[in-house]
Amino acid sequence: MESKKCTAFERLSDILDTLRRECPWDRVQTMKSLRYLTIEEVHELSEAIVSGNTDDLKKELGDLAMHILFYCKLAEEAGLFTTEDVYNTICDKLIDRHPFIYHRDQYHGESWEQLKMREKDRRGVLDGVPDSLPSLVKAVRMQEKVAGLKDYKGLKDPKEFKGLNDLNPTEEEFGDYLFALVDWARRHGINADDALCGANHRFKQQYEAASERPPHNSPTQV
Repeated sequence: MESKKCTAFERLSDILDTLRRECPWDRVQTMKSLRYLTIEEVHELSEAIVSGNTDDLKKELGDLAMHILFYCKLAEEAGLFTTEDVYNTICDKLIDRHPFIYHRDQYHGESWEQLKMREKDRRGVLDGVPDSLPSLVKAVRMQEKVAGLKDYKGLKDPKEFKGLNDLNPTEEEFGDYLFALVDWARRHGINADDALCGANHRFKQQYEAASERPPHNSPTQV
């Protein structure tokens, strides 16, 4: 009996094939033209996760899944690789990154970052952090990557930044303080980007709720 997951995937694949042939917009798309739209979809997915709206989450996951399959089809048309190649590549990576499950006889206690360094010609663990990441996410990821290294001693406690008591701290001082605060949050099991996303979401909800309230002195409508 055919899996429902496979049936749904094949249905999406068939729809994309039809759109690629018959829809004027889909027919002219390229990887480059889809790139910024995919970035938008990732941000919309992020907002759905923060909001906790299940319907929005399902919709945004579907949008992103469609984009991924669209890229695969564009690659197939160009003769670069197949959809199966993409999924087999991630399957192989997951197996290689978990030798303590799949290759117990070859595992010698390497950390996640050490296993990644073995895969590619990298000079250091930070080579894998994209320069284009938003600054807060980038700070979180860099600190996560170096935290497991034996020679990493961490940053000083944010409370030690005496310069911030001045009336006019410099941008550099404030930046160092924020970076140290991200590290402080990580050491306490908090993802700083998740925390700020949640704060942004709560502020927006509270502000919009307050804006909808009638002024105290407004006459009551009967």
